Amino acid sequence: MKIAFFDPFSGASGDMILGSLIDAGLPLNTLKNELSKLQLGGYQIRVEGAGQHGIHGSRVVVDVTEDVHSRTWSQIREMIAGSTLDEEIKTAATAIFERLAIAESKIHAAEPDTVHFHEVGGVDAIVDICGACIGLALLGIEDVYSGPPQVGSGFANSAHGIIPIPAPATAELLANAQVAIARPLPAMQDNPAELLTPTGAAILTTIATFERPAFVPTAIGYGFGQKELPWPNALRVWIGEVDDAAEGDGEIVLETNIDDMNPQFFELVSERLFAAGALDVWLTPVTMKRGRPATVISILSPASKQLTLENILVTNTSTLGVRAIPVTRVKAARSFETVATRWGDVRVKLRSWNGRVIDVAPEYADCAEIASRLDLPVREIWNEAHRIGESFVGRKS
Repeated sequence: MKIAFFDPFSGASGDMILGSLIDAGLPLNTLKNELSKLQLGGYQIRVEGAGQHGIHGSRVVVDVTEDVHSRTWSQIREMIAGSTLDEEIKTAATAIFERLAIAESKIHAAEPDTVHFHEVGGVDAIVDICGACIGLALLGIEDVYSGPPQVGSGFANSAHGIIPIPAPATAELLANAQVAIARPLPAMQDNPAELLTPTGAAILTTIATFERPAFVPTAIGYGFGQKELPWPNALRVWIGEVDDAAEGDGEIVLETNIDDMNPQFFELVSERLFAAGALDVWLTPVTMKRGRPATVISILSPASKQLTLENILVTNTSTLGVRAIPVTRVKAARSFETVATRWGDVRVKLRSWNGRVIDVAPEYADCAEIASRLDLPVREIWNEAHRIGESFVGRKS
């Protein structure tokens, strides 16, 4: 299984996260093509080579020509929902902004839908958040991890005036996710600066598990921030593979029986569980005492996400309790390749076991997009992509 581990030794911001992924191998042109699906104009994205203290990497710069600095959460949600991005990317980006809206609403004593994002509502922040979700998907990352972040100290100017560092939204995000904060180095105490931004905190607290797994590194990227500091102001990302046999460690199944809730609500509950880190969610119809029909909602989850997912279940359903069952899971490794059909490129998922590819499956979303655009049966695109993709079977993974 392919993972990303973020090492925020100098904090993290949206552009640093995106820069680290590009430095680790994310193709810039492919990223630009995906970002164009947002229908968000008035900007250009470019990448500069950057280096500090003997470390070299990439710095992302978003040049904004036309901007609206203040957008509500509902406006951003509609923008993402109306785009042609893949559903998994929409779900992840929406979850990040939703988490940020909840934090901001508590600080400003307002409803989440009416919260105005100022710095985070600008074009550059939207590009950073959506770009990070796109980048992880394009790199085939299945799980994301992070070390404890440095947050910085001192004060900063904002749309609301002078505020303490970490910014109130950053602090709220960390508290809500119960994230351990790294002890500042002596040099950081002598040089106050904002290291972890609200955008960086929102991305990491939404998509990452804050622990370091055992993995084999395959690529490393450094995303540099805009500030020059007495230490390397960069975010390091490790891309790696988790051994098949090690993937079952530390997982649980959460379950609860629901017999008194509108079944239409399960769709949103499932989306929120997936966005918060659930590995799988499934519904099972059952019959309870006195013949009452009910639904068992089951969640496969890393043990580290138990409290977060239990909170989603209790606050978003009518449950009175949740069962937690430790499980062991053995998983085949997965990776992605792109094949060229006569109608266009299609991503295929490769399933591997004991170091060899044993199966291939075309991505339905890619096949459906081509089928819709060319008015063809989706099975024709799927069958050809599958036939071409079978050339990977038997290869070393």
